[in-house]
Amino acid sequence: MSYSVLVCDDSVVARKQVIRCLNGMLDADICQASNGREALEVLASRQIDLVCLDLTMPVLDGIGVLEAIKQQVIETYVVVISADIQDEMKTRVAKLGALAFLEKPVKSESLQATLSRFGIR
Repeated sequence: MSYSVLVCDDSVVARKQVIRCLNGMLDADICQASNGREALEVLASRQIDLVCLDLTMPVLDGIGVLEAIKQQVIETYVVVISADIQDEMKTRVAKLGALAFLEKPVKSESLQATLSRFGIR
């Protein structure tokens, strides 16, 4: 099965690292966004099965994206990949509907285990 995936991070290096991980585990059509506003534009224009989302970005941060996804009832899975690993932030993103919170830089094994746990293979 082919998945549509959006990788949203303001760091090109971080996006490439996540994409390398995904390419090794999924048959996926992967697109990219460098901030939350771009991510919401992609989500408005096409069906995305999975969003890999950073939290700290210019223009619109990951929390703003999660709030918009929830408010607009956009059907997609979201995995947050961030260096902001405070327990308070993990709780907040879970309440906003994120499936999981992975620490940057993401490890391929952690991402694969998370996706498998939710039936994304």
